[in-house]
Amino acid sequence: MFSGFIFDVEGTLVDSVTQNLKSQQEALERFGHQVPYSTLQLYSGLDGDQTLQLILPEAEEPERKKILKAKGDIYEAKYLDEVRPFDGVRDVFRALVERGGKIALATDCKGPELKRYLSLLQVDEFISVTACGDDVEHGKPDPRLVGLAVRKLGLPASQSVMIGDTPYDAEAALGAGAAAAGVLTGGFAPEALMESGCFAVAEELRVLLLALESDGPGETSKKRTGAQASPLHRRSAQRS
Repeated sequence: MFSGFIFDVEGTLVDSVTQNLKSQQEALERFGHQVPYSTLQLYSGLDGDQTLQLILPEAEEPERKKILKAKGDIYEAKYLDEVRPFDGVRDVFRALVERGGKIALATDCKGPELKRYLSLLQVDEFISVTACGDDVEHGKPDPRLVGLAVRKLGLPASQSVMIGDTPYDAEAALGAGAAAAGVLTGGFAPEALMESGCFAVAEELRVLLLALESDGPGETSKKRTGAQASPLHRRSAQRS
C-alpha cells in the first residue's frame, strides 16, 4: 500500500468541471473568441495559460492574462456557489488515514475557491499538507506542484500516489516520481487516463479506494479489466 495520497481537488473531490468550463467559455466570449465547450473539455485541468496558448495561438500574453482574470471573476461571482462535493470523500479520507496513510492536496486553485471547497468537504482533520496555486507559478502538468506536496509529506515519491480526474494530473504525478490513479468524474475517458500513466481508474473515489488500499509501489502492473466487467480499470503490464 502507498504511504502518501495526494489528491487533486477540482473534478476529483468537488463537482466543478462544468462550472469551470462555462466560466472559461464566457470569459473567452467577452474578448471576442468563440470556442466550443467540447474543445475546452479537452484541456480541462491543464494550466490556464497553456490552455489559452493552444486554443488561441495568436493571443499575446497581456490578452491571455486578461482572459484568465475574467474567467476567475466569472467563476467566483456566478458559479462557485453551485459547486458541490462528491459523495464519499470523507469516508475515503478516513479509511486511508486509519490505515496509516498521509493525505495531501495538490491543486491549481487558490484563494476563495480553495476556501470554499474545504468548507464543503469537511475533511480538514485528515489532511496533512496542502500545495496550491499560491505556492507555484505553473499548473499541471508541470510536476512542481505534486513534487511540493510530496516534499511536504516527507515521504519518498515512490511511496506516493496522485489521484486526479485528468491526464494532466497523471503527467504531473509521473513527472514528480509518484504513481498516478484516476477517477472519471472529470469527463475524460478511461483510456485517456490510462494512456497518461494511471495504474488504475474508477468511476469515483469509493471504487478507486479498493486499488489504493491493495496496490503499492512496484505492484501497479495488474491486469486491466474491461469497462463492462468492472467499474475499476487497471493498466495492463507493460511489455519489455
